[in-house]
Amino acid sequence: MLITNVRIVLPTMVIERGWLLIEGEQIAAFAEGDAVVGAMPIVEGRGLTLIPGMIDIHGDMLEREIEPRLGADFPIDMAIFELDKRLAAAGITTAYAALSFWDHDSHDNTRRLDTVRLMTEHIHQLRPQLLIDLRVHARFEVSTPVVSPMLGDLLETGQIELLSLMDHTPGQGQYRNIERYVTSMSQWRRIPRDHVEEELGQRLAQAGSLEERWALARDIAALAAEMGLPIASHDDDTSAKVDLVATLGATIAEFPVTLEAAQEARLRGMSIVMGGPNALRGVSHSGNLSAREAVAAGLVDCLATDYHPGTLIHAAFGLAREGITDLPTSIGLVTAGPAAALNMAEHGRIAPGLRADLCLVEDGRLPRMRGTIRNGTPIYWDKVMWQRASRV
Repeated sequence: MLITNVRIVLPTMVIERGWLLIEGEQIAAFAEGDAVVGAMPIVEGRGLTLIPGMIDIHGDMLEREIEPRLGADFPIDMAIFELDKRLAAAGITTAYAALSFWDHDSHDNTRRLDTVRLMTEHIHQLRPQLLIDLRVHARFEVSTPVVSPMLGDLLETGQIELLSLMDHTPGQGQYRNIERYVTSMSQWRRIPRDHVEEELGQRLAQAGSLEERWALARDIAALAAEMGLPIASHDDDTSAKVDLVATLGATIAEFPVTLEAAQEARLRGMSIVMGGPNALRGVSHSGNLSAREAVAAGLVDCLATDYHPGTLIHAAFGLAREGITDLPTSIGLVTAGPAAALNMAEHGRIAPGLRADLCLVEDGRLPRMRGTIRNGTPIYWDKVMWQRASRV
């Protein structure tokens, strides 16, 4: 496939008008100017911008696909296929489905241990049939040690591709403001505040000390490191917390909730992840660090979908349009940055010999994803791309 007359975003520059050749599953060549046209499928790229396929390091959407409303459950395989289509149409070619290994949340069926195991197994069984490369990101809640035996088993059998260490005990981390936590949980779950406060008291009584909560995390992190997996921390709020997770082998800092934590993660050479919704809206939905503030300070390497796939492309182009970064830098937050954090050497950049995972975007007031290519084959192709593509 030959894509002609297209704007190409490279890691450090933009080719305003060029061409790119795909052979098999790889990028064969690209250059500025006119292409030599041969007997091959040709895509007219005028008015479009070519970027690498986006990589989502943390997306919580599968749980909501399975149970979009409380008590309304859908089959896991159906949910995976439907999410797969949404991610492809959003320009995401590799995604890490963030599954919660967090068994105390009884109001949410998707966080029961048996459901989490089934989700993990279904992803691996269905992967050959999917449009995108869907992987498993295990979110290990260190305050619920009951999940550790099953998580350890899934790690040892190679069914986990990324581990993050989380502590959602109220009073620190994401929920360091307990009053905000009670209000948020009451609104989210649509239950009285006194019910949340009662649960909170029980949870704090069972949580134990910081040292007790994190003792088991050391064993799980050591097993993940032995399996060669990247390890992330989650919602760090202090330098001391970053120091703790770094000693456990964490090389990725997901969603630091304060500037102090983000700065400490940068000093330690960790890859820093912020949310696409946060970057797009300009504010954290839970009142924590603004992703735009962190990007402007040079403290972000990756943007993640978090809970909305469409935000990645809008956030990346929006940051450049508003002058917070240049376009290669902002596109790198959803491509090269995640690839580096996840040790995916063949992904995230446009270069000869790398995987032909690519997106064609119409850049206007709102960027529109027109086509997504994975391993050299279109997996999302709207009517605009169908009209632009010759078929030899």
